[in-house]
Amino acid sequence: MDNFRSLRMLDAFRKLFIAVGIDYDVMRKILQLKLTMDDRRVPTIFDGANPEEGENHFLKSLGIYALYGLILIPFILLGENYMIQLSLVFGIIIFILMTTMITDFSTVLLDLRDKTMLNSRPVDNRTIQAAKTIHVLIYMVSITCAFVTIPVAVSLFSQGPLFALLFVGVLIFVSLFVVVLTALLYLLVLKFFDGERLKDIINYVQIILSIGIFLGYQLIGRSVEFTMSGFIYQFDWWHLFVPAFWFGAPFELLLRGDFSTPLIGLSILALLVPVISLIVYVKMMPSFERNLQKLLTHSSKSKKRWSGVNELWAKILCRTNEERAMFRFAGLMMEKDREFKLKVYPSLALSLFIPFLFVVNQTRFSSMDEVSSGNGYLSIYFCNFMIPAVIQMLQYSGNDKASWIFKTTPLEQITSTYSATLKSFIVKLYMPIFLVVSIGFTWLFSVSLLPQLVIIFLAGIVQTLVTYKLLDNEIHPFSKSFKFIKEAKSAKTLLLALVTGLFYGAHHLALKVPYVLPIYFILLLGAVVIGWALIFPKTSSKPLVR
Repeated sequence: MDNFRSLRMLDAFRKLFIAVGIDYDVMRKILQLKLTMDDRRVPTIFDGANPEEGENHFLKSLGIYALYGLILIPFILLGENYMIQLSLVFGIIIFILMTTMITDFSTVLLDLRDKTMLNSRPVDNRTIQAAKTIHVLIYMVSITCAFVTIPVAVSLFSQGPLFALLFVGVLIFVSLFVVVLTALLYLLVLKFFDGERLKDIINYVQIILSIGIFLGYQLIGRSVEFTMSGFIYQFDWWHLFVPAFWFGAPFELLLRGDFSTPLIGLSILALLVPVISLIVYVKMMPSFERNLQKLLTHSSKSKKRWSGVNELWAKILCRTNEERAMFRFAGLMMEKDREFKLKVYPSLALSLFIPFLFVVNQTRFSSMDEVSSGNGYLSIYFCNFMIPAVIQMLQYSGNDKASWIFKTTPLEQITSTYSATLKSFIVKLYMPIFLVVSIGFTWLFSVSLLPQLVIIFLAGIVQTLVTYKLLDNEIHPFSKSFKFIKEAKSAKTLLLALVTGLFYGAHHLALKVPYVLPIYFILLLGAVVIGWALIFPKTSSKPLVR
C-alpha cells in the first residue's frame, strides 16, 4: 500500500494522538487501508466520464474542483460590497462542499465495515473513531484546498494579505460546519426513517450535484454583471437563518469597520454555530453509531408504486399481458434503480431547464414581446436531446445479474420487452418533462402553441424509434452492467443527439412554407404508427438468447 503524503504529514502529530489514548500505529494502518480503497472509487464528479482503471480518481477529481473554483474569482475581484460578494462566495462553497460530502463521502460517514471487522479485533473504539474522523478531514481539507486555492491566491494579490488570511480562517469554520451539518442531517434521517430512505436521499443529492455543476456554468456568465451592478446590502431578519450571510459578515465587520448590530450578530453566528454544532455532534455520536445499524435493515412497509393512471396507460399502450407486465417492470426499474437514476436523471433535469435558459438568454437582447412573437418556442426541441442518452442507458442496470429471468421466461414476443420499455420511458420520463416545459411555454407564448407542441412530441417519439434501431441495443433491457458502459459510448451516440437538429430544421422549414405544416404532422403520425409496427412486430423471428 502507498505511504500517502497525508499520512506522512499526520506522523508529525503522532505523540499528540498517543497522549490522548489513541493507538497511533493501528489508526495509521486503518487510514492507509481506507485511502487505498478510496483510490478505486470513482467520484460522482466523474459521472458519465468513465475514467481509466488504474488512475488515481480522487487526485484527478481535485483538478476538476480547482477548475470549478474559478467561478469564485469574479465575486472576489469585482465590486465594493464585501457582504454581498463574500455571501455569494461562501454560499457556493457551502453548496459544493455539502453536496460533495453527501455524494462521495457518505460511504465514509456511514461506514459499517469498521464495526463488523474491527470490533472483533483488539482495537478500541476511540482508535476506530479517530481513524474515521481523520479520514473525513483528509478529504474535506483536500477538496476545500483544491476548490479555493486559486481564489485565495487571487484575493492575496487583489485584496491584500489581511483579506486572504481572513478568507482562510473563515474557510476553516465553513468546513467544520459542513462536516458536522452533514453528519447531523444523517443522524436526523436515521432517527426517523430507515436506511433505504437515507440511500434515496443520498442518490437525489448526487443528482442535484450533477445539475448544480451545469447551472454553475450559467452563473459564471452572469456573475460579472451582478457584482458590477452596485448592489447595497440591507439586513433582513431572515438573514439570521442563512449560513452564507454569517460567513460573509466578518469581512465587512473587520475589513470595512462596519460595527453595526446586524453584522456583529451574523459574525458571532459564524463563530459559534460551527463550534456548538461540533459539541452537539460529539454528544450525539453514540446515538449516531447505534442508528447506523438501520442501514443494514429494510423497511417492512411497502407502497403500491403503480397507480390507476399507470395501469390505464399500460392497458392503452400495450397489446398483450406480457407487454403490460414488462411496462410495469420497466417503470419500476427507472424509478428504483439508484445507479440508473444517477446516470439518467441529471440529463432529464437539464432537458427541463435548457429550453427556459434559451428563452432567458434571448430576453437579454430582445424584449419578451419580441421573443414570444417569434419561433423561440422551438427551443423545446432541447427536451429531445436527452433521448439518445436515455435510450442507451436502458440497456444497463445496477442489478444486471437478475437479467437471467428474461432468458428463462417463455416469452411469446421477444421484442415485447424493449417495446414495453420504450413505452414506459415515454410515459414515465419523457412525457412529464415535456408536459412541464409545454405548460411553461404555453404561458410564456400563447395557447395557439398547442399544435406545434403536438408536432414536437411526435418528433420525439419518432426519434425514440430511430435511436433504438440505430443503437442496436441488446434484445432485453436492463441486462448489462454499468461497468461496460464505456464500451458503448461512441460517436454514434453523439450523432443520434444531433438528429434532434434535423427535426428542428424540418419543423422550422414547415413553418416557412404554406400548407406544409399539416403534411409534416401527418408524416410524423404515420411514422410513429408504421415505424412501431415494423420495429416491434407482433411475432418475432429472433431467437431467444441463452
